[in-house]
Amino acid sequence: MNKIQQQILAWFQDNARDLPWRKTYAPYHVWISEIMLQQTQMDRAVDFFNRWVARFPDLRSIVGASEEEVLKLWEGLGYYARARNIIKTANILLAEYKGKLPAEHDLLLKLPGIGKYTAGAIMSIAFNKEYPLVDANIQRVFARLFNLTRPVDDKKIYDFIWQKAAELLPAGKAREFNQALMELGALVCIAKNPRCKICPIRKECLSFRLDLVAQRPVLNTPPKTIFIEMATGILEHEGKILVQKRKAKGVWANLWEFPGGRLEAGETPEMALVREYMEETELAVGNLKKITTIQHSYTVYRVTLHCYFCSSMDDRVEPVLHGAQEYRWLKPEELSNFALPAGHRKLIDYLQGEKRWFF
Repeated sequence: MNKIQQQILAWFQDNARDLPWRKTYAPYHVWISEIMLQQTQMDRAVDFFNRWVARFPDLRSIVGASEEEVLKLWEGLGYYARARNIIKTANILLAEYKGKLPAEHDLLLKLPGIGKYTAGAIMSIAFNKEYPLVDANIQRVFARLFNLTRPVDDKKIYDFIWQKAAELLPAGKAREFNQALMELGALVCIAKNPRCKICPIRKECLSFRLDLVAQRPVLNTPPKTIFIEMATGILEHEGKILVQKRKAKGVWANLWEFPGGRLEAGETPEMALVREYMEETELAVGNLKKITTIQHSYTVYRVTLHCYFCSSMDDRVEPVLHGAQEYRWLKPEELSNFALPAGHRKLIDYLQGEKRWFF
């Protein structure tokens, strides 16, 4: 092994975090953890992982569960397509691979939700096969180590980083080395105020030698933030609340929500809520009372959600759905059994804290 490999492996041996999937390196555990970590910070992923394996200890237990239960357990992680891909993959593995993840890179790439990075992670971490992987942490380490002068998503730079990740893999040590690189980026070679004084490879780092660490990696212009205003309403009837299930395709597919939608030009939140209720459910609502305003974000969107109690303005209470696939009238305590988008879940948490559900 060369000097960089030795230094990184030695550092990892002393500094590796105690993560639950590292206790077994079972392919199932590695797969679930990597899917969770695609869009989630490590500290949050650990809690979700522990809850997941407590309910779904193996692949067969996923196949036997309803999508509703899987999505509910995933609630809070966001990007629900990941959970639906887990269900699809579990069914494929049970039907075609005897309930086991294949130890072949090409076969892994054919499974829903598994791309180049995740396939490399499973091959190297679960099976200790010599496959490289590159995540945002490794990109940052290599951008500084090799003093890369263009953004990491530049095609030539992207290919260079993957090539170096493959070249640096020590024989028989793929599991430790790939994790060590990611750990180094997560704990030492961090985005802001990197801890160069304790970095095991600072003497080999070109950016450190040239005093350019703060300027690497080179950043693209960040995407423009898109601000959205929405309104939603809690409609009560005989102690129960109306919720509807979103369609199977689109944003927040198959999640439950309170009716509502985006404000159109010139509308107040109250006007938007009345209009959306009529368009989505053919229910005329009024007597609006403001509950709170919820702020939440996803990808480049920053959402302001205006929340109201509302009443039916005629004798009709059964909706005619135009924007959803199903509806239910639920007692407030039953809402905990259903997966909702982040903004609506925050609204429920707020109401539970206030200990009030109706006018």
